[in-house]
Amino acid sequence: MIRSILLAYLFLASLATLLGQKYSNEFLSIGPGAKAQGMGGAVIAGQQDVFSGAWNPAGLAGLPAERGVEIGAMHSEWFGGVGNYDYLGFTLPLNNNNQRIGLSLIRFGIDQIPNTLSLYESDGTINFDNVVEFSSADYAFLGTYARSYNKNGKGPLRIGGNVKVVHRRIGPFATSWGFGLDLGAQLERGNWIFGLLARDITTTFNAWSFSFTDEEREILEITNNSIPINSVEITKPQIMLGAMRRFQFNDKIRLDAELDLIVSTDGQRNTLISGDPFSIDPAFGLETSYGEFVFVRAGVSQFQQVLDFDGTENINSRPSLGLGLKVGQLFVDYAYTDLGDERSTFSHVISAKLGLKPKGN
Repeated sequence: MIRSILLAYLFLASLATLLGQKYSNEFLSIGPGAKAQGMGGAVIAGQQDVFSGAWNPAGLAGLPAERGVEIGAMHSEWFGGVGNYDYLGFTLPLNNNNQRIGLSLIRFGIDQIPNTLSLYESDGTINFDNVVEFSSADYAFLGTYARSYNKNGKGPLRIGGNVKVVHRRIGPFATSWGFGLDLGAQLERGNWIFGLLARDITTTFNAWSFSFTDEEREILEITNNSIPINSVEITKPQIMLGAMRRFQFNDKIRLDAELDLIVSTDGQRNTLISGDPFSIDPAFGLETSYGEFVFVRAGVSQFQQVLDFDGTENINSRPSLGLGLKVGQLFVDYAYTDLGDERSTFSHVISAKLGLKPKGN
């Protein structure tokens, strides 16, 4: 019963805020891959695998051509299992070994939402048989291209970009289509890697259309709910900066440490550095590996100021832990993280990626 009430509330809230939603396409900020989740999302500089298309498209060019095709998949559940996040993607090298392309599919959905608009009969009686379930789901399709340059021999410069199509659907009531571009870069110098990502650099537009029957419109008016109209939702650009330092202690043990700064441009947010129109949200992650076989990760991100009941302000954050295992060309990763609120249930994130080497390698 509680689950049904929560899902119904989420549905009504989503309809009411579509026209003025500030955090447009925010599901894309979750990001795929348990490695990234275990490091608190601090992977703009260091991510170099199939999941890079969603974090920094330039990272695809850091995947050696001899690794061949790489396939990645992920499933996670958020908000105590209410929201489901799924990812499937692959990347392959082009004939020129310093170039790669990739395709990614992301879905974030809330399923089994009860539609209570037809709960009442015309005579005022309640008929639970009229209640049907629907889903509210966001989809993103990413096409990625990346290339690496190393003419001076000091270290590679990798650049990449995404063309993305966003489709969002709220049951039979609302649909939208959106298009956007991301541009990214990674510069490697010795033990340092620097990353830059301009997400939604052209500003992403989502065109919404709504479909209600006359009876549903009447119910919305009677219950004092506004009826949405066809509109355009805008996702403003974000700039992400990252710096990663690699520490190689011996031929077995390595430590990677990365600090990222996420700069939003859509007005004041509840972040560690809050301003209008720019707000800055830092993220920090660590990964230690033994023999490129076992990986242990930790991270912290999403720092927010929280006002307690006694009026005092505290800094809240989202901690995360992770483990990884490599067996041949198969990588299996796990992360344990929450949403930055001690009252939230923690989420378990599992992802896997598999490399398929071409014959002769």
